[in-house]
Formats: sequence, C-alpha cells, structure tokens
Amino acid sequence: MTASPSLALRTKLAPAATALRASTAVLWRPEGLRERYPRYLAAMYPLVRAAVPLLERAAARCAEREDPASRRLAAYYRRHAEEERGHDTWLLEDLAAAGAGPSAVPHPAAVELAGAQYYRIEHEHPVALLGYIAVLEGNAPGPRLADRLAEVTGLPSTAFRTLREHAALDGGHLDDLHRVLDALAPPPVRQTAVSVSALHTANLLTRLFLTLAADPGGHP
Repeated sequence: MTASPSLALRTKLAPAATALRASTAVLWRPEGLRERYPRYLAAMYPLVRAAVPLLERAAARCAEREDPASRRLAAYYRRHAEEERGHDTWLLEDLAAAGAGPSAVPHPAAVELAGAQYYRIEHEHPVALLGYIAVLEGNAPGPRLADRLAEVTGLPSTAFRTLREHAALDGGHLDDLHRVLDALAPPPVRQTAVSVSALHTANLLTRLFLTLAADPGGHP
C-alpha cells in the first residue's frame, strides 16, 4: 500500500526534524537566554512578516493555472494567509515588551529561508510552499514554553505572545496542511518539490537556531 503524501513527507523529514528539535533545545537553554531571546525575536520577524506575502503570491500563481488541484491549493493559501495576517504585529509587540526592536539588517538565514520560497513559487511550482509551511508549523512551541522562558529570563509575560499564540494554533494548522496535501495527491515530481522545500527549510532553520545559540549577537 502506497503511503499518503503527508505520511511520505513526515517520513522524509524525520531525520532533519530531529536535528531541528536538538537545535531548538540548545537555543532555549537557560544560560544567556535573557539576552538571546530578543535576538531570536528579531531574527524571526522577517520570516513572520514574509508569511502573508508568500502565501498571497503562491495563491496568485495557482490561480493562473486551470486545473482543479491548483484552484484548491489557491483557496488553501488564501485561507492560511488570513490566519497568519497580523502575526508580525504580535512579534513587534513582543520585541517592544522585551526592550528591543527589529534588526536594521535581517538575519542572512532568514532572508535565505523566505527567498528560497519566492524562487520556488515563481520558477518551480507553488505547491513547494507546503514544505516550508509544514516545517514552520511542525516546529511549533510547546504549550508551556512561553511561561518557562518568562521565568528564566525575567522578561514580562507580554514579551511572549507570539510563542503562546503559535503554541495554540500551529498544531491545527499542520493538520489542515496534511489534509490538503493528501487531498491534492500531487504527482511524484510535485511531491518531490514539497519534500525538497521542506528539507531545505529544516536545514536552514536549524542553522539559524544554532547561530543564535552560539552568538547572542545573532549574525554569524
């Protein structure tokens, strides 16, 4: 029996997901976390700000195609864009509560993460964005992470809204993505595009977290 597209994606991602979880554990270690957390927020801000434009561009590219699968995918991207709208404002508010602000120059790994998706949407196929979303939604913070970080850092509770909201939302978003992917049943070449996008995203996100963990200044 052939595995469903969502199961096949999870299977291919498993080794990279293990490395990503390990990098997250290093990122959230208590030593130096008070200084590191605002740097994390600043590094993540460009990704959060890029989320809705990426989804809207992917939806527009899908709408240029005539097949039913592309129309279904466009509808998913438009719906998800509305779910993500305004989250960049949460992150700016978290930064302000932590006594910081966004970086004048985005972290190079963040630029590469979002930029790779623009390339794939324009020059491969907009379905590839599903791999990117699967990794970001699949690496959602745990339900108690925000409280633990607040306790360790001494920062106000208002500095952790983005983590709290995504802990509540992202599990449902990931389930929705898997349902959409299985309903689309992309041909093998498109499933490969999703998988490659996901693996690239996981590797870049791991690199970003390890860089932040090693250097509180955030940039390599």
